[in-house]
Amino acid sequence: MSVWDDVIGQEAAVATLSRAVADPGAMTHAWLLTGPPGSGRSVAAKAFAAALLCPDGGCATCHECQTALEGTHSDVDVIATEGLKLKVELARELVQLAALRPSVGRWRVIVIEEADRLHARAADALLQALEEPAARTVWILCAPSLADVIIPIRSRFSSSRLRFLLWVCPLFYSSVPSVPSIVILTFHAP
Repeated sequence: MSVWDDVIGQEAAVATLSRAVADPGAMTHAWLLTGPPGSGRSVAAKAFAAALLCPDGGCATCHECQTALEGTHSDVDVIATEGLKLKVELARELVQLAALRPSVGRWRVIVIEEADRLHARAADALLQALEEPAARTVWILCAPSLADVIIPIRSRFSSSRLRFLLWVCPLFYSSVPSVPSIVILTFHAP
């Protein structure tokens, strides 16, 4: 069992993020997860947050993993857009939050699920925290593509691209109609 079990069809992204958890030299304070809708960006971001807080790197069974995955861990903040844009006031609150030390975990993790919806002034407010990162704070931004995030923000992030998943199921073969086959097609979105 692992926090990565729900990140389906994204082996390359999971390998990159797992390596960052295991190797302090591969870890950075800012990550950008890109992929089309349905690719699992938010699931991957939450799994990454849990793995960062887990003493075993993402066991999925400890208290840190469980609370991070459930969204109740005090050191993980997941921000979802309530409107068309993420406003500057929210960005300023996140910058203040990022300056705080983790309360119980090894890291304070801030996940912004729709980073492509950052208002230009909100992005400017975040730049301060990204240029002078607080110790033990990790930012994880999710967006459909790199092009959807303004250049000053994306230039400060390590990125991992998730693939588009197309599920075709079930397919029935006439020779054995009672046995369905599931086909999973994956490809990189342009």
